[in-house]
Amino acid sequence: MKYPKIPLAQSILEIFRAKGIQHIVISPGSRNAPLTIGFVNNPNFTCYSVADERCAAFFALGIAQQIKKPVAVVCTSGSALLNYYPAFAEAFYSEIPLIVVSADRPKSKIDIGDGQTIRQENVFANHSLFNANLDEFPSDENDFLINEAINTAFAKKGPVHINAPFEEPLYETVEELVIHPKVISNTHINKDIYAISNYANLWNQSQKKLVLIGGLNPNEIEQKYLNHLGNDVSVVVMTEVTSNVHHPNFITNIDTIITPFSEQDFIEFQPDILLTFGGMIVSKRIKAFLRKFQPKQHWHIDELRAYDTYGCLTKHFEITPNIFFENFFSKTVEIESNYQKELLKIRALRLEKHVDYLSKIPFTDLKAFDIILPKLKSKSQLQISNSSPIRYAQLISMNPTIEVFCNRGTSGIDGSTSTAIGAATASGKPTVLIAGDIGFLYDSNALWNNYIPKNFKIILMNNGGGGIFRILPGHDESPVFNTFFETSHCLTAEHLAKMYGFEYLTASNETTLEHSLEAMFAQNEKPVLLEVFTPTLENDKVLLQYFRELV
Repeated sequence: MKYPKIPLAQSILEIFRAKGIQHIVISPGSRNAPLTIGFVNNPNFTCYSVADERCAAFFALGIAQQIKKPVAVVCTSGSALLNYYPAFAEAFYSEIPLIVVSADRPKSKIDIGDGQTIRQENVFANHSLFNANLDEFPSDENDFLINEAINTAFAKKGPVHINAPFEEPLYETVEELVIHPKVISNTHINKDIYAISNYANLWNQSQKKLVLIGGLNPNEIEQKYLNHLGNDVSVVVMTEVTSNVHHPNFITNIDTIITPFSEQDFIEFQPDILLTFGGMIVSKRIKAFLRKFQPKQHWHIDELRAYDTYGCLTKHFEITPNIFFENFFSKTVEIESNYQKELLKIRALRLEKHVDYLSKIPFTDLKAFDIILPKLKSKSQLQISNSSPIRYAQLISMNPTIEVFCNRGTSGIDGSTSTAIGAATASGKPTVLIAGDIGFLYDSNALWNNYIPKNFKIILMNNGGGGIFRILPGHDESPVFNTFFETSHCLTAEHLAKMYGFEYLTASNETTLEHSLEAMFAQNEKPVLLEVFTPTLENDKVLLQYFRELV
């Protein structure tokens, strides 16, 4: 087998192999040549070449999202490393394991005017769970740092950084390893199962319990615990499209329910106990409600972190939800309450108004989502970009067998397409990405990728700009707003699609959208991009009127 001659590169490769790191996303460069040679020539690794480092990192993020194990990204020295930061931050807040390996020049070459050098050590310090700043020469200390970085990515489910300095020559190879690095096993910490009797007593005394579930992996929570919550009349469970949990009594459209609430409605809905688990919440309205009408108790369940999103966090249970519920429900009892019943009545009323309103609106973003989402294929995967698409998706019911993902860690528009392609590559499942025009154009280099599955499909919502800014406070129809906030444009994805080998379809009304969706799902020999054009000036009016029509 061919190995890089540089001992430090051999140490990294051998420890990665021993730790079971399989997927390696490499961006071409010279300084990282020893690592590239080693990874590509070793059958234990599956390697991908993605030229744009920002896209490469999000592509790796998508793979890690699906396999739930660390994925490595490898780059050359200099500014290449900085392009990993958006995905690195997303991995931190979404608790996705990502290992950045950056090749560097030796310390003697930093800050002397040498080409392609920056201060790479600790460059991700604000969001990195561990920084392994290696020495140029092999050592036990280097081995420890490499091991610790990988172990941390596994244990703490987040991003780590390994910075490896290499001196020229970089391309020399050998047939045998010259070093045998130490491999240190990950020490698992058994966290105590908290004495939860006192909390169960509070639960049993409370007639109004709100369970708010953020983003979760499909099948992460055992259904028997979800059923227990859904069947408890004193519990209202609110979910989002990324929660990937289902029960007939769950409230799946938070904004539709609470946006029309009066002050008195909010007072009556105010919970005694708020129980949260899962990732970041999309709905700004539920955040505003809970910050103003705070519960007496807010408990969050997560092995690693608890954010005080609503300013009233009282308890962090540092265990998995399944372990929590297994121990908690044995100590709880059902009590009389009309808390859930009243919300389900409101849900039924809102649904009636929802159906009536959508039956009479013109072709806009909201109408398009009402057509698209019910037509997604069962047991497929939906990736959604940020800004408008993820918010529209909260309003429309969807087949519960569809798995839904969105980069809600930082909620940025960058990288959604790259993440979706990485996820589709890893999962092998039929995958649809619904993206907004600005986010798609921003990440258009994502299509510069040789690993796009044939059954990958993009539905591009093109409303001529950043439509979400039209429904935010401060909107006025002026050149300043249109240029610097909305980013008005007249661009389409037609030539991008053709350049990268996608079949290109369009739709601009209900009829063409129905036909194009049918053609899109019939095509499985090449990826498809369906561009849906909606009217810039009508979308915000239709959406804002939607919430007025719900009462």
